[in-house]
Amino acid sequence: MAAVLLLYTAVLFGIAWISSRRIHDFSDYLVAGRNLGTPLASLSLLATWFGAGTLLASAEEVRNVGLSAAALEPIGPGICLLLVGLFYAVPLRRAGLLTLGDFFAKRFGRKAEIACAAVMVPSFFGWIAAQFSVLAALLGDLFGIPLGTGLLLVAAVSIGYTLIGGMWSVTLTDALQGVLLAVALPALGISAVAELGGGSLAGGLARLGRETPPDLLEIVPAEMTALLAWSGLLVAGALGNIPGQDVLQRVFASRTERVARRACLVGGGLYLVLGAIPVVLGLATRLLLPGSEGEMLAVLGRILFSPLATLGLILVVVSALLSTVDSALISAASVLAQNLLRHPLPRVGLLRLSRIAVLVVGAASLFYAFRGLSAYSLLEDAYELTLVGLFVPLTAGLFWKRGGSAAALSAMAGGVVLWVVHLAFGWDWFLEPALSPAGVLIPNAIGLTAASAIGYLLGTAAGAPEPEGPAAR
Repeated sequence: MAAVLLLYTAVLFGIAWISSRRIHDFSDYLVAGRNLGTPLASLSLLATWFGAGTLLASAEEVRNVGLSAAALEPIGPGICLLLVGLFYAVPLRRAGLLTLGDFFAKRFGRKAEIACAAVMVPSFFGWIAAQFSVLAALLGDLFGIPLGTGLLLVAAVSIGYTLIGGMWSVTLTDALQGVLLAVALPALGISAVAELGGGSLAGGLARLGRETPPDLLEIVPAEMTALLAWSGLLVAGALGNIPGQDVLQRVFASRTERVARRACLVGGGLYLVLGAIPVVLGLATRLLLPGSEGEMLAVLGRILFSPLATLGLILVVVSALLSTVDSALISAASVLAQNLLRHPLPRVGLLRLSRIAVLVVGAASLFYAFRGLSAYSLLEDAYELTLVGLFVPLTAGLFWKRGGSAAALSAMAGGVVLWVVHLAFGWDWFLEPALSPAGVLIPNAIGLTAASAIGYLLGTAAGAPEPEGPAAR
């Protein structure tokens, strides 16, 4: 097992080295020379998001609380990709951007660009840390490696090959990993459900529906408080990812506007279909492995497959998580280099800056992973930060001519400052001390996004009118 994982790691670094030969400038490193077709862009989108949240954290949460947990993963991100394809991909690709920060610079000015980057870059720390944590835990289950050592190993590998090959190596490894996911996950799902039915797929589905408590089968909770909490998760997953550099980087790297749109739609459809399998596995493990702990996919693989197939399954899990890490690293690093470091460090080449930024983001994410939070909570924090800080100014800036720098800054400040306050005090509901005693429960994701929208409107009314930026036309 260890030898195979080492060989796989060597393959990743080999791909990164080959990819590095295609890198001639900053654009090649960050957006693959804007030369991605639909297959590569679609598979890269699928593999980018199909990581710890979909494979393991969401499955474990479904196991514990039921199908309603699927709102955050995979339903929310799947809807997000469809929304980006339908409404955002074409105008953003047409603008010829490298990062989302570039859009804020063109539409709202330099101050908004800095604020956008300051919100976006930290939002990736929790996302990357979630992948680090799950991979390190998997190494601990397989080889008894201590969690801290596992985190250092995972970080070194993922940062290393991303640093070398940039977006080209990320895309090529993502494509390979996406194909592996599309083959291995259905096989695992069918085998697990058939095992429930004593070899019969239909019997397994019937047993799953019959023996699972009814409240765990509710996708949309019937009880009002649970429904409100569920709606907050759905909004965070579906809208919080729209202003994410990881998805938009594939839009910017697409060959044409049509390719960008099609890749998002295809990727979103694949994500919803394949993402349903870990959700079913989360319920199936309640019956197959009652009381079991640990990484469920690895445990299921040992039970349902031959040793060779189990090894393949573990490689798929590892590759899926690494594909998410490398994509997030290059995305956060591109914003850090292009929108924050480039201006104060004009003498440092942009390509060198981007590689320095990969190291900085990786180190910060590793520190975040050592905090010991659950992968699910890390993902929820990451989704909410971009939602409350960037969704409103991005959407308004694209589709509404009014509003300039003051509007964008007010929107970001209104959402992010309140989000920090809620996080610091541990409020589970929007303005909980003031509203909850009166029986008013508003999910944080919804309330904070509304606060951001109010900030945009107030900034529009108070600020001087500014010319519409190129990206908004």
